Amino acid sequence: MSRLLSPITRQALKLLGGLIEEGRIRKGWSREGLAERVGVGALTIRRVTQGEPGVAIGTYFEAASLLDIPLFEQPSLRELDREVARQREKLTLLPSRIRRQGEDRLDDDF
Repeated sequence: MSRLLSPITRQALKLLGGLIEEGRIRKGWSREGLAERVGVGALTIRRVTQGEPGVAIGTYFEAASLLDIPLFEQPSLRELDREVARQREKLTLLPSRIRRQGEDRLDDDF
């Protein structure tokens, strides 16, 4: 699976995994303790800390949140809510469907 990922994505996962491992150690939590708080098994936490791409993104984000690792450089839930609202607003202004080039070509060859 990791062959399909760009080098930037693989490195970003490794970095986030390392930050999670560092945060876990700083808080003095065992892998089992973090796993329990996140709601997954200790093996999944080990995979997270190694930056494995097969782990659900929600697992990474929940671990980061519990360990006070900032996501998207948003220091508070209120600011994150505001950014989500802005993003949704932008999406409403964009087309709801993207057509492939040539998809709507008129076939006038009789």
